[in-house]
Amino acid sequence: MIEPEDAQELIPPVFERIRPEWPGMFSRSRVWWQNREIADPEERRDGAGPKRWVAYERDGSIEGYAAYRHKPGWEAGATIAELRVPEALGTSPEALRDLWAYLLAVDWVATVKSSLLPPDHPLFLLLATPRRMRYRMGDGIWVRLVDVGAGLSGRSYSDDVSIVFDVADEFCPWNEGRWKLAGGRAERSKDAAELSLPVQSLGSALLGGVSFAALRRAGRVIELKAGAVERADALFRWDRHPWCPEIF
Repeated sequence: MIEPEDAQELIPPVFERIRPEWPGMFSRSRVWWQNREIADPEERRDGAGPKRWVAYERDGSIEGYAAYRHKPGWEAGATIAELRVPEALGTSPEALRDLWAYLLAVDWVATVKSSLLPPDHPLFLLLATPRRMRYRMGDGIWVRLVDVGAGLSGRSYSDDVSIVFDVADEFCPWNEGRWKLAGGRAERSKDAAELSLPVQSLGSALLGGVSFAALRRAGRVIELKAGAVERADALFRWDRHPWCPEIF
């Protein structure tokens, strides 16, 4: 267990190690940590107890952490207590697995509740009966490219091959036209376009969560050169689904 005053110093570095690996996560300032994560006023508890912090330590290094609350309750002589988990993160699969094993083993708890989990969370494969998660999906990340060149140049790609987009944008007309993505950089181009799409579709694909193939099937992308959709998907693909552990 970690005291809240210690969590302020010990937990943010762990979060920053995890953040670059997950498309959609953003940095938290020290003020954000103090006021939104560590601070624990009564009005945020919704009838539950104080926020508790637990760390996963290995070889003297903190490799993960979880924050949780306990809401006790009894009905007809049986517990209806809830364990609420606002956040549990690990720098390795082992850390995340063991943290959730700890949380799910807390005694006298009928229900474990957690929100803002990614849709490809390992719990779907770790639990013996995944359907008992009762997972409900909602929209959580909205991407609107106001600068196509900067947006495309600001992420990593799986290869250095090039592709040319013809982008339509009625709201931000400076985005319109052909953009060539090559070597991880996007610049204006006069080369023949290979994919034609509105900026909204490009935003959907930017973090790797929606494939160009799916957008094409929905009529949101037009393939102008054979094989361009497949090449674009190979470029933009990432090993995990975009996710943001915040409502902002």
